Amino acid sequence: MLLVQFKTEDGARRVGVLEHDTIRVIDGYDSTYALAQAAIRAKRGLAALAAEAVGTGTEDYATVANAGRLLAPLDHADPAHCYVTGTGLTHLGSADTRDAMHKKIGGAVESLSDSMKMFRMGVEGGKPPAGTAGVQPEWFYKGDGSIVAASGQPLRMPEFALDGGEEPEIAGLYVIGDDGQPYRLGYAIGNEFSDHVTERLNYLYLAHSKLRACGLGPALLVGELPPHVEGTSRILDGQGQVRWQKAFVSGEQNMSHTIANLEHHHFKYPLFRRAGDVHIHFFGTATLSVADNIVVQPGETFEIAAPAFGPALRNTLATYPAGIAKVTPL
Repeated sequence: MLLVQFKTEDGARRVGVLEHDTIRVIDGYDSTYALAQAAIRAKRGLAALAAEAVGTGTEDYATVANAGRLLAPLDHADPAHCYVTGTGLTHLGSADTRDAMHKKIGGAVESLSDSMKMFRMGVEGGKPPAGTAGVQPEWFYKGDGSIVAASGQPLRMPEFALDGGEEPEIAGLYVIGDDGQPYRLGYAIGNEFSDHVTERLNYLYLAHSKLRACGLGPALLVGELPPHVEGTSRILDGQGQVRWQKAFVSGEQNMSHTIANLEHHHFKYPLFRRAGDVHIHFFGTATLSVADNIVVQPGETFEIAAPAFGPALRNTLATYPAGIAKVTPL
């Protein structure tokens, strides 16, 4: 099942089930969040509750998307109660990439960079037996719900940024129940989007490089993630022509960590189990246009597509002014 959130022509919020090119509107709930909370409290599956609540109303997906009325597939009425986070060095990549990576992490540990040590730790201990904890992954904070762009909305980077590059990833979408338990609604395709030039200046700048916008959606895949996911990441120029593209793979079959291990090391902190909060957690990538020396320009569009997630995610790169931050003493 694919769920989408959108606005009607008069601005009202709605959530619906996407079937081919048609959105079947769900009655009684104006958001994925409300639907999820109802499912949690009723101890029911999200897909079953959504299917039961589908009404007779429909919307044409293309019409909604072209009008800019899509919303991210999960959000919170108060963006401060939505955490956007992620993990890195979690993907094995294509066969060629895997072979090259294993050569890099071979040999004595002391000869490896910190990043390669972290990757090697994941390869060796990121898939523990069910019910046990494996090695911790790299972890980072991106922001709150205010940084999330729906498909069709621009991805805005500050003018001081040295780069704005895509990261095609899968994100887990969660709501924390009244019992303090994380509940996974499902997954969405995403563009985690980072400043790779800043990151490469020094790996200690990783935290700065991640404080950027991200793209999410357009649809939420309810249920479990397929073990093997294939997709394509593209950069389109200002005329809509493909300037760069590359296939990517994800899913646990192509990862050095299990989803359960990544979730454990995020939600093990009580801070991230506050009742009512939303979490959007990116699981990492192995495909980047910056690795092919592509510099994306404002006005160009990121397109990330994977058939399992329905329609493609598209966001156009834009900038916003960012002067010197001023603090007023009291």
